[in-house]
Amino acid sequence: MTPKRMRLPPASEEMKAWSAALGGEVSTWPQCRARAFFGLNAFYRGKRIFALLPRTRSLDPPTAIAVKLESAGPRLVSEAKRDPRMSFRELEKKRWFVFTLSTDSDLRDALRWLSRAWRAAG
Repeated sequence: MTPKRMRLPPASEEMKAWSAALGGEVSTWPQCRARAFFGLNAFYRGKRIFALLPRTRSLDPPTAIAVKLESAGPRLVSEAKRDPRMSFRELEKKRWFVFTLSTDSDLRDALRWLSRAWRAAG
């Protein structure tokens, strides 16, 4: 019996625009590259994945991005857990946080969390 793959709903036009804006900035960072990943864009620093941004499919909740804070220190993880827009997910025993965007003004903080995930992947 093969395991069922999680079904990802289509991304809204608003989420596609937010992801494109974030991805455009992130892709300029040193050692950063993006790869298509099941309707998402996976961002890597070197060989280590640090973020998932919706491309044609969305995450749960539908206006979310995911950042991996695997090697982040306890202070950063504690700060992430205090941000009401962040929720913790454990995927394959890896430390992922989902940041939910509500308005255009959340893009600045989303970029800050992406930057922290990028640094943690270094």
